[in-house]
Amino acid sequence: MASRSAEVARKTRETEISVSLDVDGVGKADMATGVGFFDHMLDQLSRHSLIDMTVKAKGDLHIDDHHTVEDTGIAIGQALSKALGERRGIMRYASIDLAMDETLTRAAIDVSGRPFLVWNVAFSAPKIGTFDTELVREFFHALAQNAGVTLHVTNHYGANNHHIAETCFKAVARVLRAALERDPRQPDAVPSTKGSLKG
Repeated sequence: MASRSAEVARKTRETEISVSLDVDGVGKADMATGVGFFDHMLDQLSRHSLIDMTVKAKGDLHIDDHHTVEDTGIAIGQALSKALGERRGIMRYASIDLAMDETLTRAAIDVSGRPFLVWNVAFSAPKIGTFDTELVREFFHALAQNAGVTLHVTNHYGANNHHIAETCFKAVARVLRAALERDPRQPDAVPSTKGSLKG
């Protein structure tokens, strides 16, 4: 089996980010973005997708968290796309309803090569601690665009904004895990009638 791992380094005037990941890992996470809540969410993404992931980011946090969060999504997405290559042998599709206490969130994914995000998640407050809740969407938009996946996320209900955000990350992690699993019935085939999942 070919290795499905990749490294990406991205540097701009606003951020400097390095990502390494292994799709066929055990969910080992090493996150250091300078944004505590975001690190916690990235830990969930790694742990529940079983993608080993190391993320190091230095950003203009004296302004706000926006550039760091968005650019981290870009870099993780680029690393995923690079690791998957032609996307041979993957299951491609997955969906889940994920519960956490009073909150229920649905995620569905098509590892299609066509980037798209449908986001039906509303927060009742602008911040979770010091973290801007609108950045949750920004992260997943950047991830979907750069990984080349179609991603739908819908929060059915929930009262606690931390739980709403966390179920988004956990649900996306779980659909990534399922969709990127190797298909034992067609381990060498690209799961598309077009013969390509590169967009």
